[in-house]
Order: sequence, then C-alpha cells, then structure tokens
Amino acid sequence: MSEQTADGTESVTDGEKRGGFPRFRHTPAGPDFGRFVEAMRRLQDLAVSTNVPDDVLADIATQAEELADRLTPYEVPEGKSPAGSNIQLPGRGSLLMLPWMVEKFDTEGVRSTGVFRRYHLGGNGAAHGGVLPLLFDDVFGMTVHAGGRPISRTGYLHINYRAITPLNTQLVIEGKVDRVEGRKTFVSARLTDLDGKLLADGEALMIELLPGQP
Repeated sequence: MSEQTADGTESVTDGEKRGGFPRFRHTPAGPDFGRFVEAMRRLQDLAVSTNVPDDVLADIATQAEELADRLTPYEVPEGKSPAGSNIQLPGRGSLLMLPWMVEKFDTEGVRSTGVFRRYHLGGNGAAHGGVLPLLFDDVFGMTVHAGGRPISRTGYLHINYRAITPLNTQLVIEGKVDRVEGRKTFVSARLTDLDGKLLADGEALMIELLPGQP
C-alpha cells in the first residue's frame, strides 16, 4: 500500500521495504534530452583539456552563465527530472554517472559497457582512481535492484586496482549478488577490457534500509 503526497510522490508503507524513500514516478526523457546530456559531457571533456585565450574564455564564460540562467527556471525536486532514471541512455542520463550503457539487468546480475573519457583523466593516460569506486558503487546499486532486493545503502566498498585503466577504450563491468544475510546483500564486480584483461575488481556490503530510514 502507498499513499499520495502533496508533491506528487508516494509515501510507502513498511511492507514495501523502501525505508524512508518515497516512490518516485519515472520521468521519461524527451527526444532531445540524450543529445543535451551528450553535449554537456563534451563540454566537461573540453573544460579539462583546452587552454583558451583569456578574451575567448571571457566570452565562453558569459555564454555558460547565460545557459545556466536559461536552465534555472526549470529546476525540479529530486525524482522529477529525467536525469538518472532513463536506462536507455548512457549513465541513465545523469552527468554524475559515467556514460556507460546497461546491457544486462536481471536476477543473475548487471553488465554495463563504456569508456572513461578525457574528463575522467587521472594522469598519464589513465582513468583517475577515484572514478572507479563511483562506477562500481553505481553497478552495485543496480545489481541489488536487479536482484529484487529492497532499497539499500552502501555499508562498505572495496576496490582492487589490478592494472592501469585506460581512457577512450571500450570496457566491461559485470556485477552479481554473492550472498544475502538478512538485511545484508554482499555483491561483487569485475572491470575488464574487451579481451578479458582484469583492470579492477571489487566487493561491497549493501544494507537494507529500516522503515523510515533515509
């Protein structure tokens, strides 16, 4: 059972095992949303890989500020934007998430493919070590959901860096549920290149939220 609230979300009873999470309605992405997100990703890449003359940069900064001003009137609360919930888009349409595509999402696990872009550079052509935990944590969250487990938070996350993770190279990450102990879901994942070379692996503990727990 659920109950409609004033802001259009639903407050969910304990029986639905969502903790304190409201049930957000899916917001479909419009026909140009994917194009918009990719343009923003390209700007991110260029922002960290260009050396722009001051006079040109001043003009670009003004245009960026004008774009932000145009977007501001359309800002919405959590759960109302198409960003983050459209699985058919890279990174599900979220600029925070890596622009990877989900290829498998079922009770056996999750598989996603994609590349680390210039924006993710750590140094000497390698992906920044800090973006790998983001990728793994996102996959672990999807793995728990695909496995039919209740909404959970990350209890711990451990990553082993096995080899240099390159930029602009198609990679694969696969996650699975290893075991369940009450509220605890233990998950693991492997990041490889298309030839199967192991770049990183990791494990995590995902803990089911208690009723009302945010």
